[in-house]
Amino acid sequence: MKRLLLTWVVTITVSLFSCQGQNKKHMDSNKKTTYKVTKTNEEWRQVLTDEAYHVLREKGTERPHTGKYNLHFDKGSYNCAACGAKLFESDTKFQSDCGWPSFDNAIKGTIEYKEDRTFGMVRTEILCNNCGSHLGHVFNDGPTQTGLRYCVNSVSLNFNSKPEKNKE
Repeated sequence: MKRLLLTWVVTITVSLFSCQGQNKKHMDSNKKTTYKVTKTNEEWRQVLTDEAYHVLREKGTERPHTGKYNLHFDKGSYNCAACGAKLFESDTKFQSDCGWPSFDNAIKGTIEYKEDRTFGMVRTEILCNNCGSHLGHVFNDGPTQTGLRYCVNSVSLNFNSKPEKNKE
């Protein structure tokens, strides 16, 4: 058990440092304190799984390479698992090999950005602008033209597929 715990700690630490970066361009100096969707901690606990509550409300993280959307590339949109707000389109998702779903852009106005100085790093935390739920972090090391990599926990997302158009 100790060996498994040590392996998990090392994996998380390596993943965090390999994903380290800053993106001050997106930092909002105004700290948002009110959201359209507000619930008490008890209300959130009633509607979220234990893992989702830990990530979304307690700013936790899921283990790398374990989330259901890490290698998921269907067409559609990714919504906040807490409140349902549409956050990312599938055409902005790319394979980053960092262990979490990665996007190069968010839908305008859906993300709140906050400085995060935990674990001895300076990062930009991303939260749902609708309910304040923790999603992950954004880094300025993305491979696309935006230069961004939104590193998001799968458990903080729900996927809605786009219906295929009829071909006649």
